[in-house]
Amino acid sequence: MSEVENTRVTVRIFGQEYTVASAEPRERVLQIANHVDEVMRGLTEKGAGGSVSALAMLAAVNIAGELFAERDEQSVGAREKTQLEKDISHYQQLWEEAKKTHVQAKEDAKAIQEQKDALQEKLNAKNLEVENLIRKAEERDKVVARLESELDQAKSQAQNATSERADSKEKIQELQAKLKEVEGNFFELQMDNIRMKGDLERYRGGL
Repeated sequence: MSEVENTRVTVRIFGQEYTVASAEPRERVLQIANHVDEVMRGLTEKGAGGSVSALAMLAAVNIAGELFAERDEQSVGAREKTQLEKDISHYQQLWEEAKKTHVQAKEDAKAIQEQKDALQEKLNAKNLEVENLIRKAEERDKVVARLESELDQAKSQAQNATSERADSKEKIQELQAKLKEVEGNFFELQMDNIRMKGDLERYRGGL
């Protein structure tokens, strides 16, 4: 590997000329020399005295302090940059998780709505069955009431026929047969009514 060719530059620092050999460009060397000159003159303005070498040492210390302060700032900036990159990565991860959670929530809401619709259909069907059972029970109650009335009338007629000692036994037998028939029909209707009410209670309990 070839050696870097140094550039020789004549600079003036604190009133004295120096020849500096450096690999830096000429303009850069002049900027550095001007900065050293400004620092030394600044020290004299603040009251620093002594030989040129003493001022140069103080200037070197001040320039070194500036260098370390800049390095500290760069180190803090690097740490802040690293932390910022971590924060960005963290928030990006949170954002991706939030998007996944949002999609899952929409899917869950859709599934719940479908279940709700299905349950509503079942409920509507049950309500319709209950309404039909109630209507049939009301119709049976009317029939039972009518048969009860006919039964009472038959009993009354039978009692009247017996008490009045009707001449025709056939009429009494006919009334007794009708009475038995009505009693049988009434018993069957009562049993049907009991079964229907039981079915109605079971449907209501299943809702």
